[in-house]
Amino acid sequence: MAADATRFAILAYDGIEPIDIGATYGVLSMAKRIVPTLSFFVVSKSGGELVMANGLRLLADHGFDGAPAADILMVLGGPGWGAACEDRAVLDYIRDFHAGGGTVAAVCTGGMIVGAAGLLDGRRATTKREIVPGEARPLDLLAERYAMADVVEARLVDEGDVLTGGGVSLGIDMTLHLIEKTCGVRAAAETARILEYATAWDANRRTFRAL
Repeated sequence: MAADATRFAILAYDGIEPIDIGATYGVLSMAKRIVPTLSFFVVSKSGGELVMANGLRLLADHGFDGAPAADILMVLGGPGWGAACEDRAVLDYIRDFHAGGGTVAAVCTGGMIVGAAGLLDGRRATTKREIVPGEARPLDLLAERYAMADVVEARLVDEGDVLTGGGVSLGIDMTLHLIEKTCGVRAAAETARILEYATAWDANRRTFRAL
């Protein structure tokens, strides 16, 4: 598949954060104006309706069994990550996708799920840092749960075929990074421009490291 025809699969489940859909599907939707051959879809265990955090509904395009091939699997985060980490079907789908030669990219606390799938062992990884009082810090939980991973504080970590990203709006940076890798610097820069995110992206890259 040509670089400019890269296909993204976005893995969703009950309890994802709505902003994670915006940071992935929304950014790819804008990127398609620059790279018309780009394609993407939402996949979940059974397909159909999901309930995101705080009640917003999402319709997944495909279930695991009927999902088309893709080059990159983006694993979303949100309060439902704990249940997803215990879901064998979700973990098997991620493992099989990676074993088949695909790239797996975790957005926010999606990194916890990728860790549960065993893909962070021997790799550097990051996830969401900032919390409200009373919450457990996901970055600390990642280090506690997955001792075989080298957990670091970073905007994103690119280990080639496995990527992990920081929290919430940094999912936009992850998606732009993947567009840059697959479609080129100009495509990513133009996407950031039409998103009116170019200044924020530049500031993030200057002040918060990527590895």
